[in-house]
Order: sequence, then structure tokens, then C-alpha cells
Amino acid sequence: MTVEITGKNLDITPAIRERIELKFNKLEKYQVPLINKHAVISTEPSRKFKVEASAAIPGGNIVASAEHDDMYGAITEVYQKLERQLNKQAHKPSARRASHSDKPELAEVEVEEEADV
Repeated sequence: MTVEITGKNLDITPAIRERIELKFNKLEKYQVPLINKHAVISTEPSRKFKVEASAAIPGGNIVASAEHDDMYGAITEVYQKLERQLNKQAHKPSARRASHSDKPELAEVEVEEEADV
């Protein structure tokens, strides 16, 4: 699926389109399907570039934005933020806090052993 790219006060060149699509393709290594990928690039009055990106994933959305003097630097920052969010989503089922759901059963076993003594 392609990335929908919008430019505000900026023309989207093939090089910009290629860079953004490359970054979104790198996110596929987490094996989380990205739906409705969208990126907005704008120029701010302070001569900075602002990049906002979003994508829907099963169970929610991931959104990131970054401002930078260099447009490609802003694209890289947004990619890194999206990557952190996807990494968190991909490893959520195996997180330590998710594995503590077995603790109440252990506590019940200890109470039963104390009652036997």
C-alpha cells in the first residue's frame, strides 16, 4: 500500500516521496500491518520543516511529528518515533507486566499450603 503524502507550502518531489516511502517500508520489519499511512510535510514561518506522520495498526493508531532545520532530518526523527511506538506494540504481549497475570494463582497456592500446616 502506498503512502499518502501531503505538502503544505511545499512541493513534494520524487526524492521526498522516495525517502518517506523508504522509511515506512523499514517499519514493516516489526510485522505489524500498517493501514492508511499518511505523512504531511510543511514549512513553518521560523524556516523549519515540520513532518507529521500517522498510520493505523490493529488495535490503535501511531502518530508522530517532528520539527527540524533540515527536512530529511525531520523525516528521520519521525521515523525513529514511529519505530519506538511499533516496537512497543510488537513486544507488548511478551512484556514483563503482561507475564505477571499468573501471580494471583501462586498466591492462592501459598495460602492453601499455610492452611495445611
